[in-house]
Amino acid sequence: MHSDLFATENMVKPATTAGMSLQNAKSIVYAVNGECYARQGSMIAFRGNLQFEKLGQGVGKFLKRAMTGEGLALMAVRGQGEVWFAHEAANCFIIDIAPGESLTVNGRNVLCFDPTLSYEIKVVKGAGMTGGGLFNSVFTGHGKLGVMCEGNPIVIPVSTHAPVFVDTDAVVGWSAHLQTSLHRSQSLGSMLRGGSGEAVQLKLEGEGFVIVRPSEAKPQPASNG
Repeated sequence: MHSDLFATENMVKPATTAGMSLQNAKSIVYAVNGECYARQGSMIAFRGNLQFEKLGQGVGKFLKRAMTGEGLALMAVRGQGEVWFAHEAANCFIIDIAPGESLTVNGRNVLCFDPTLSYEIKVVKGAGMTGGGLFNSVFTGHGKLGVMCEGNPIVIPVSTHAPVFVDTDAVVGWSAHLQTSLHRSQSLGSMLRGGSGEAVQLKLEGEGFVIVRPSEAKPQPASNG
């Protein structure tokens, strides 16, 4: 059988090391030898002796969005084998977090991560219960974090003298040590999102970076997890 479908770049190669790596721009493959965590529903294929356990809100492993009540529950993957993760053909990236480093990530952008990473759910300071996607997860420790982004991400440096303002529905993540607050701009209301009402942005100050995606969040049905 002959087809471009079977081109070398599309063929899976045996894993040479444990842990995650990019399968292609749209998916991550994780060679499991013990355990890893991933977004529920993100498994697209696996092989080997693997078990999948749903982790719901009741056990504290839960990433949640403000306002809408939408949840992003996690699952544990245990055993030995290979598993492929993806979500709606979003672009996938692997972030290697070293000891002493920390990263804040919007729950909707988390795909999978090593069990050596710790995370804590926090409400963005100054956000209260307004805006979207303002419950975020702060990852610390050491290990790899798989994130996804609709479209090509934009990484913007933040400096003490040049704070950055971002759309709360477009933000993917930022340096965890940055100071955050909500910035309300009535004057922008007539220009953003077609029009009426007060425009709200997330203001980031300090030294670091913020990651945004070139689109706003799409409404999603509430999780049943």
